[in-house]
Amino acid sequence: MQNAMIIDPKDNVAVAIEPIAAGDTVTYLKEGKTVSLKATEDITIYHKLATRTIENGEPVVKYGEHIGVATEQIPEGAHVHVHNVESMKEDRRGME
Repeated sequence: MQNAMIIDPKDNVAVAIEPIAAGDTVTYLKEGKTVSLKATEDITIYHKLATRTIENGEPVVKYGEHIGVATEQIPEGAHVHVHNVESMKEDRRGME
């Protein structure tokens, strides 16, 4: 049974669609195939977890878009949130 989801094959995070406890198996579909991994931390519903190790300074990709940059190495299965991601600021100059 799926308990997480991704939207785009480029995503390196999945979104929990139900609460996930540390040690639980996380299951989601990627390009029509079932993928599973172990959660290393509790993941609140609708929060993100790493689908693979994300290196310090690497973009975090959700829905196919860069949403921030990892501020530390984030292991596969770990919670991805404000404690380990710096949001990317959009350059809106010239858009008025």
